[in-house]
Amino acid sequence: MAYARISLIIATILSLLVALGSYRFLALGLPLSFPDMLGQIEGQRLAFVLHVSLAPVALMVGSVQFFASIRRRKPLHRWLGRVYGVAIVVSGSAGLLVALNAAGGLSAQSGFALLAIAWVFTTANAIRHAMARRIGKHRRWMIYSFALTFAGVTLRLYLLGFMAAGFSYTEASVYLAWLCWLPNLGFAWWWLNGRAK
Repeated sequence: MAYARISLIIATILSLLVALGSYRFLALGLPLSFPDMLGQIEGQRLAFVLHVSLAPVALMVGSVQFFASIRRRKPLHRWLGRVYGVAIVVSGSAGLLVALNAAGGLSAQSGFALLAIAWVFTTANAIRHAMARRIGKHRRWMIYSFALTFAGVTLRLYLLGFMAAGFSYTEASVYLAWLCWLPNLGFAWWWLNGRAK
């Protein structure tokens, strides 16, 4: 279990770093912070701002919810869960609008759009089970939900590799739109279903 705890701590640190780094636009402005997304900024400014403002909230809140010390404090866990859910419903819906105009063409647009849909869907299922007191199912769906939330981290990690290989963001986004979340979802499935076997 020590391995699982270390992995959780690393994932939390990465989540917090990426989330806090996302707010650079507050000091630098949107064009300087997201120079490869000027089309989305100009075309869907409100949706873009909602997405980049609330997705980091979901990343920060979601990462700490997996610690038993937080879950044992029921009122805190529930309120953080509400913040997480609202952040994803708003950010995911806005992200879907932004995805439809993503650089990289149809492949990138469809990949990011499906991510947004799956993100809202898994989170809504997790919340539905929590409200019905089906805690086991709630936890399973929340693991899937956070696997998709963590796409914000994996996208940036993959992007570093693509940039080192000489790709522009637009060129890389064709692959990133799928790589940033499908392996995460596969890992979550394995963690929940295949690991014990």
